[in-house]
Amino acid sequence: MEQKLGTPSTIHGFFAGTLLAYQQSLSSEPVLIITALLAVYIVLGILYESLVHPLTILSTLPSASVGAMLALMIFKQDLNVISIIGIVLLIGIVKKNAIMMIDFALQVERTGKSTEDAIFEACMLRFRPILMTTMAALFGAIPLAFGTGTGSELRRPLGITIVGGLIVSQMLTLFTTPVVYLTLDRMRVRLLGKQLDTFHDPDQIAASSI
Repeated sequence: MEQKLGTPSTIHGFFAGTLLAYQQSLSSEPVLIITALLAVYIVLGILYESLVHPLTILSTLPSASVGAMLALMIFKQDLNVISIIGIVLLIGIVKKNAIMMIDFALQVERTGKSTEDAIFEACMLRFRPILMTTMAALFGAIPLAFGTGTGSELRRPLGITIVGGLIVSQMLTLFTTPVVYLTLDRMRVRLLGKQLDTFHDPDQIAASSI
């Protein structure tokens, strides 16, 4: 564009005003999102006393982000500060699906059932409360997404982001969470088995005695 206009090389363009403020606000968003995910991981790790189960819960978040972005594209809304706030809010809303399933599955495992039976029972018995809580949050965000009146253009991206993220995450997490849970649990068992084999290895015992 500068070449077509014949702009001299001594003239430089830069953002100013509202656009400059928007650019500065977006520059810190990746750090804020990473910090939020790290805080969630630490809290869940402390509550579950595990390094694996928080990863299963956090695996539900990409589906919410994809749903939010698709909804913004469908309704032709920009990714602005308000919609980013909605994506951050989804971090706290969407992960409750995995929490409800995993928490119940861990309780069932303590009764002596296998991991597969525990997560299957959790999916069957926790489907209703998961659906109820998701629908409550979804219907609460619909007035933001489709409301009219003064200031609706400011609220609309927030509502669209939340509604899109909840719909896609609800459809996907019911299938992906059990798969991730079983996969990570099998990896944990294999890693623990290798550690036990190394501990009981006669060569390792002889080397340690020497």
